[in-house]
Amino acid sequence: MNKVFVGGLSWSTDEEGLAEHFSKFGNVEEVKIITDRDTGRSRGFGFVTFSESDDAEKAIKEMDGIELDGRTIRANIAEERQGGRGGRGGQGGNNRNFNRNRW
Repeated sequence: MNKVFVGGLSWSTDEEGLAEHFSKFGNVEEVKIITDRDTGRSRGFGFVTFSESDDAEKAIKEMDGIELDGRTIRANIAEERQGGRGGRGGQGGNNRNFNRNRW
């Protein structure tokens, strides 16, 4: 697997800075910091995708547990999401039948 999960990120860490720190281990194809959809603020984790899985493994060994922008980060192989996106089971929060049989 070429994708590395990076957790414990400071809110001030940006994708450019993350790419800079991880690129010393190999060719970085993509960097994505996950943000809150409402505020746009970092959720404190992201992903770094390398061209080669050996480079991802080297990065994990060297970067896991180090301090970056004042926070101790975690780095490990990203796991594929299981199941769907969660949420409300397709209801969209608009359950028209909620009060119909209540009384």
